[in-house]
Parts: sequence; structure tokens; C-alpha cells
Amino acid sequence: MTIMKSLTKQTINHQISFECETGNYHTFCPISCVAWLYQKIEDSFFLVIGTKTCGYFLQNALGVMIFAEPRYAMAELEEGDISAQLNDYQELKRLCLQIQQDRNPSVIFWIGTCTTEIIKMDLEGIAPKLEVEIGLPIIVARANGLDYAFTQGEDTVLAALAQRNVEKHNFLKNSLGEKKLDKNIIESTHPPLILFGSIPESVVNQLSLELKKQGIVISGWLPAKRYIEIPNIKEGDFVCGINPYLSRTATTLMRRKRCKLISAPFPIGPDGTRAWLEKICSVFEIQPTGLEERELQIWNTLQPYIDLIKGKSVFFMGDNLLEVSLARFLIRCGMTVVEIGIPYMDKRYQNAELILLEETCKKMNSPIPTIVEKPDNYNQLDRIREIQPDLVITGMAHANPLEARGINTKWSIEFTFAQIHGFTNAIDILELITRPLRRKTKLNNSSLQRYTIGT
Repeated sequence: MTIMKSLTKQTINHQISFECETGNYHTFCPISCVAWLYQKIEDSFFLVIGTKTCGYFLQNALGVMIFAEPRYAMAELEEGDISAQLNDYQELKRLCLQIQQDRNPSVIFWIGTCTTEIIKMDLEGIAPKLEVEIGLPIIVARANGLDYAFTQGEDTVLAALAQRNVEKHNFLKNSLGEKKLDKNIIESTHPPLILFGSIPESVVNQLSLELKKQGIVISGWLPAKRYIEIPNIKEGDFVCGINPYLSRTATTLMRRKRCKLISAPFPIGPDGTRAWLEKICSVFEIQPTGLEERELQIWNTLQPYIDLIKGKSVFFMGDNLLEVSLARFLIRCGMTVVEIGIPYMDKRYQNAELILLEETCKKMNSPIPTIVEKPDNYNQLDRIREIQPDLVITGMAHANPLEARGINTKWSIEFTFAQIHGFTNAIDILELITRPLRRKTKLNNSSLQRYTIGT
């Protein structure tokens, strides 16, 4: 009853309503960001400092191919470490020297966990002394599950990387030379633009090409393929985020680096990509061309998928902080979003996305969903049982129990690892969304066929 009343109210006021419950983070541990970051920054090494539990999680959740040697490792804390009987500096020095000898990375990332947070291990104090001694940059990022949800692990890593940017260039200047450090700087007629967010190189090329068509040159990406190629971010540079969960990085760039943040919707779905491009163009006083036709072309290719989901309802339980952007895109496709659960909501960083969500709901004559921050899963399950949505996007822990109760589900983690940014990748979102619905239709048809034959 609570949900239905709030939906009625939203239909009248056309305003987003926010609620905050007291639930825990029912998400993957944020140290899992290592899975995509070590592949993105090719000359890096990630050292996760935690207990055996963290090691078991990484081993099972990430998986390791037999013939591949990943550039991350687990520094397991023993009783001697936790009880302060061992010297943290000497132990970490021994590990880093071994990493340097075996892998020769350009940078080592120390990823703090819940345990390092609880025992107050001074990683930030140890790193500056050790990196001078071994001659290798060491960047400390807190990615513990006590304070951060799943994808916010990347946020803490990029925020730490952004803070160390100027120091990093000074650190490498002697060995690499000034020319090599500046090789990515391209002359442009507008102020420098730096995009932040870890996405596959194919998507980087797509978004770079879309901006290039509008006469905008990207000065660099945070992170880049190689540590030494990360741009030297300066005061007055323009920065723009790719993902909705990078609010800490955005704050660091604005406050520490004095950069100018471009507040734009995120390039997820053809509508979001067009709005993202138009906002960047407007900041640089460039009149965008061809975006309306480009968006329409993509919508036409998505029509077979839209026909499958139009008029159906979807419920977001909250996991990876992509929920608002995905909900906005699905509403534009004709779905009704009943509720948007989200582990953490930064209204300032996602302001442009929230505005576009409202505009999309009005355009599609759809009720504006309630956004529930830190949702209580027990309350959510009660609401799901009452509403019976056509699809629930949830974390892996709740998928099977919901399926057993006849509710179609989709793992939210799949959207984290899929390529969902830009015009052409919108089809991948709908492929994921329609898969459980198509599976249920096939099962129903086969059951009906068996029943007919038996009769």
C-alpha cells in the first residue's frame, strides 16, 4: 500500500521522492574493483591487504584462468600482524620488493580492507617512506566494505590516483623524460577536457570518436591504459564523469585539483549519451550536430527489444549504483519502474541524471519512481511480494529466492561488467533485460505444449 500511494502522489506532482532506510550494504565487497582496474591499468599491480576471507572472496568471485597470471595479489594478515607483533613496514617492504622483482610494475596500489580499517593500520603513513626507498610509486586506496558499496571501490582508487597525479609526474620525470610524459597532450581550440571512469578501451574509442565528431578533443582519461599516460590534471581543467558511482573522485578533482566539473547525465542509453554529449558541447559553446538523427537511428535498431518490455514493470533492489541511469533508460523504453533501491545516493553528483529522469517520466507519462537509499531488504521483499513486478534487478544473494517465488530476476552485477556506455552499446542493456523475460516465455510455451500433447 505504501508504494502505491507514493506512486499516485508522484503522478500528480511529477517530483522525485527520496527515502532512506537503515539497511546494510547487500552488495559485493568493493575490493572486487581490482577485477577490472588491474586489466585497465596495464602496468600496475594491486596488493589487497586483508585476511584469508578477503583472499577466498577474490579467488572465488574473480576467478583466475590457468594460463593467465593476474596482476593482483593478496597480502594475508596473520595473528602476528593483527596483534602488532610484526613490523608492518618491513613486511610490506618485503612483499613490494618481491612484486617489483617478479612483475616490474610502474605503480603498486595498496587496497585497504575492513581488517586494516579496524586495526588502524597506517598504510598512508608507510607508503610515502617505502616508495622512496624502493623507487616505485605506491598509491593507497581504502576499499573496505564497512564504508563503501560494490562499485565505490573504483571510486576510492581513482580519487587516490587523482590526488597523487602531480607528484607522480615529478616522481617519474628523471627516468622517463618530459617529452614522454606529455605525449598524450593534443592541441585543441578549447580548454582541456579529462574524462574519469574505468571503461573498456573499445568504449573509450567510441566515446572519443563521438566527441571528436563535435570538434571536442579529450586531453586524457583517468585511469589510462598505462600509469605513465595518466594526464597531468591542472587547476582550471574541465572534468566529466562516465559512471554514477564516482562522486568521491569528482569531489577530489574539484577540491584538491580545482577542476571544473561538467555536471551531465551519464552516457548510458541513447538518450543519456545524447544528453551527455550535448552538455559537454554547451560548456565549450559548440553547437552539436547530428545527435538527434544519431539517437533516432539507435532507437530504431532497439525496437524489437522495446516491443518485448513495453508496459512491463521493473523493481531495482540496489547494488551497483547504476540504478538511476538504468531506470531512466528503461522508462524511456516504455517500462514502469516501481522503485529504485540504491546503496548510496549523491544528489549533487547525479543532479543532471535526476533531472533527466524527471523529464523522461513526464515525456513517457510514467509515474516517477521512489528512490530508496540504503534499502532494507526485508521491507523490499514485502513490497515485491505485494506489487509482483515483471522483473527485479537484484544482487546475486536474492536472485534464487525470488525466482523460487515466481519472480523474474536479473543480476545487477552483469551491468557492471557489460559494455553499456555509448550509443551502440544500448542494445547490450536490453539484451540483458529481456533475457529472463524471454526465458520465462519459452518455459511457459513449452509447458503449454506438453500439456496440449498430453491431453
